[in-house]
Amino acid sequence: MNIDLIPLYTNQKDKIDISSIYQLPDEYHSPDIIKVNPLTVKGFITLKENEENELADYIECSITGSVIIEDSISLEEVEYEINTKYDDFSYENWKKDENTLDIFSFLWENTVLEVPLQFTKVKDLSKFHGDGWKLISEDERNQTSNPFNDLLLEMEREGLE
Repeated sequence: MNIDLIPLYTNQKDKIDISSIYQLPDEYHSPDIIKVNPLTVKGFITLKENEENELADYIECSITGSVIIEDSISLEEVEYEINTKYDDFSYENWKKDENTLDIFSFLWENTVLEVPLQFTKVKDLSKFHGDGWKLISEDERNQTSNPFNDLLLEMEREGLE
């Protein structure tokens, strides 16, 4: 979906309101994101001077919503909340020859940046085990004794390290 920026460039408007609820099309997907729920955007596009002292398109907005991702431990689908603010020049999604902003590409890029590489809602790790292995937390790992600690200490005393 393209947002027309001509009213901004021709001084018909001081800012263009991009506040709305957007549903990204199915073509926006990645291996890490199963589904993007509707995103609520509140903000504006204005013209501001950039570092080169030229007027450039400037977006100031907040993006809220949620995505469905895979839990890193249980592999179940979980909902992850997105709540981000964008306050910068954006050159990536502008179609200069058409004087438009591709709002879906803009939202997709900023949503992907918010999704963590690993995320879990699992609290009880005891049900994740198999033949000769079990999943433990970082706390358990640090608290349990290593059966090789005594051997390592003995090797250090003898200088065999």
